[in-house]
Amino acid sequence: MVESKYNRVLLKLSGESFCKPGGFGIDGSALESIAKRILEICKVGPQVAIVVGGGNFLRGENFSKVCKIPRNTADYMGMLATIINACA
Repeated sequence: MVESKYNRVLLKLSGESFCKPGGFGIDGSALESIAKRILEICKVGPQVAIVVGGGNFLRGENFSKVCKIPRNTADYMGMLATIINACA
């Protein structure tokens, strides 16, 4: 069995990794694939912390410019997108 040289691992996942290439939202098969890979890491031994983004739903800066809404409102919407991914 492979042993990890690390006790803890921080994994940052872009929200775009939750959807198909060039896609939008959450793709179940992409989520399942990510979950299986994380499980493989956990079986080797390290504690795993996961940080997710929300780019698969919304990018605040771009959304603000395109939809002409206040930047802070668009940023809050982006934060909610991150929470959606964290729940997935």
